[in-house]
Amino acid sequence: MKKRIQCGILTAAICIGIGVGAKADAARRMYVPTRDDGAEKVLSQTKMGETVTTQHAKGPFDVKIVPEGELDKAEGSTIARMSVTKQYHGDLEATATGEMLSAGTDVKGSAGYVAMERVTGKLGGRSGSFVLQHSATLTRGAPEQSITVVPDSGAGELKGLVGKLTVIIEAGKHSYDFEYTLTPAP
Repeated sequence: MKKRIQCGILTAAICIGIGVGAKADAARRMYVPTRDDGAEKVLSQTKMGETVTTQHAKGPFDVKIVPEGELDKAEGSTIARMSVTKQYHGDLEATATGEMLSAGTDVKGSAGYVAMERVTGKLGGRSGSFVLQHSATLTRGAPEQSITVVPDSGAGELKGLVGKLTVIIEAGKHSYDFEYTLTPAP
């Protein structure tokens, strides 16, 4: 039980450290901006003659992380596996389930995690599901995160979804900023 508690504390430290102060990377490599009408939610872009609209979904979310299996300890680092469940609120009303692998080190403030999470619900009034791929590190307290929609994972009315999600943790509360577009599906 003590190992599971330590694992949970390690995971919380990783998530908190990575979420605090992390900034969204608004650059879109796949699209060329054509206009910005001043609204936070809308930026029209073109891709091979088609117009798509970049939108932002924001809101809080609840997360539950449950350690799975035994910790893998070695000199200087510990690897842990966890299951994750989330409830998103706000512009994204959805539930999510996923798996996470984390690694903590003996150096204070250095850790990392990877995860895959299936999100099912409504985004901007459209129903469907998609998969998010997480990769994040904390280097002596400096966070970096990359959470992107797995290409072509959108289903239902979310087919063609492309996007990047940023986790924000302030005063122990989780929220998200999800920049996304719905492109014509192949």
